[in-house]
Amino acid sequence: MQNEQVKLEEKKVVVFRLDKEEYAIEVEQVRSIEPLQPITRVPHTPPFVKGVINLRGVVTPVIDLRRRFNLDETDDTSTTRIIIVVAGEMEVGLIVDAANDVINIPVDGIEPPPEVVGGVMADYVRGVVRLENRLLTLLNLEHVLSHHNQTNKIEETS
Repeated sequence: MQNEQVKLEEKKVVVFRLDKEEYAIEVEQVRSIEPLQPITRVPHTPPFVKGVINLRGVVTPVIDLRRRFNLDETDDTSTTRIIIVVAGEMEVGLIVDAANDVINIPVDGIEPPPEVVGGVMADYVRGVVRLENRLLTLLNLEHVLSHHNQTNKIEETS
């Protein structure tokens, strides 16, 4: 009984790195973590849409999270990964600097984003989790991807 309570109070997340910061996505939303592979550019897409990949017969759009979050661009390295995530009926790849950690976080340890985080970025953040020596930003994946859709709709109508 006590073990069941512990499981209910924890959330399993995939931790990834962008720049020097660590972010987290709920593991239920992650389908796989893939090494970087050739990406086919698609014309007339927003700059943060890197293109599409053919992953086991499924054409999947790929978003560069550095560009999405207005971070400086860097060269790809051996640790660069594509996290394949699912939100609703949408499957999207997210390019990140590194992803190799799956951990449990306490649900009651998720704090709301700081007030200084504003604008669109605040919509992307579900909360912040403080662990012993780490600070994780828990992404609101639905909002990250819904803004992607809104941007596409705006561009399609213009």
